[in-house]
Amino acid sequence: MANLKDIRDRIKSVKSIQQVTKAMKMVAAAKMRKAQERMEQARPYTHKLHEIIQTLLPDVDRSLLPLLDVRDIKRYAYVVITSDRGLAGSFNTNIIKQAQIEIDSLGKENVDLFCIGKKGRDHFKRRGYTIIEEHIEFWNEMEFNHAIKLGDGIISHFIDGKADEIRVIYNEFKNVAVQIIVKDKLLPLEYNEQQEEASSGERLYEPSRDDIVKSLVPRHLNVQIWQYLLESYASEQAARMVAMENATLNASDMIKALQLEFNKARQASITTEMLEIVSGAEALN
Repeated sequence: MANLKDIRDRIKSVKSIQQVTKAMKMVAAAKMRKAQERMEQARPYTHKLHEIIQTLLPDVDRSLLPLLDVRDIKRYAYVVITSDRGLAGSFNTNIIKQAQIEIDSLGKENVDLFCIGKKGRDHFKRRGYTIIEEHIEFWNEMEFNHAIKLGDGIISHFIDGKADEIRVIYNEFKNVAVQIIVKDKLLPLEYNEQQEEASSGERLYEPSRDDIVKSLVPRHLNVQIWQYLLESYASEQAARMVAMENATLNASDMIKALQLEFNKARQASITTEMLEIVSGAEALN
């Protein structure tokens, strides 16, 4: 059995860790509330813009814009969105695992990567994957300009013919306890055939329909990327908050177990000392 000093030191160490995890939980909760608010404010605009694009696409010539060009797929590009830091449960692990499965199924020599977040960047860089761009250390100051900068790189990669299809893998925020991995095809833009019937009625376009498409499609892509970032950041903070809460509870259980062990060791020590005293007294008699 460990001596009393060792057990006391372990209890002190676990209590110190518990204070850290409790503080991290509070910080993550504050960040999550703010991130969730921004994400929920952006969702209606993102969904409405997507709906308008879906309504217009069936009626336009796809040669109107290079972003609408559907080519034979010879090379893919993946946008993998993770976080810069760990201590968020399986948040990063699940994304990286899913991305690697898909990329390896296509052959990593046929895939370019846009890595958003240090965890994904480090994982794929160590394994020799082709990383075109990396974006890290921006989450705390994240603004729409980051989505525009990322969108410019992705759009250029597609328009220049360096990739024929661009996919995104990220965590979508459902609630504090649930984040869902989503795989979305960003480029080329596609539409649901069932929406053709809904778009068959007469419409008046001002300016022309083609001008509207040319204006809205690039904006739609930037807004869509912005939504990916907002969803991922809110999911990260929720996952970290839950992970730190679990760590705090586990620390409490460990402290209780160590305290019980300490009491048993202390009781055994006292009993041993009493036996020694009694034995010594008997020897003197």
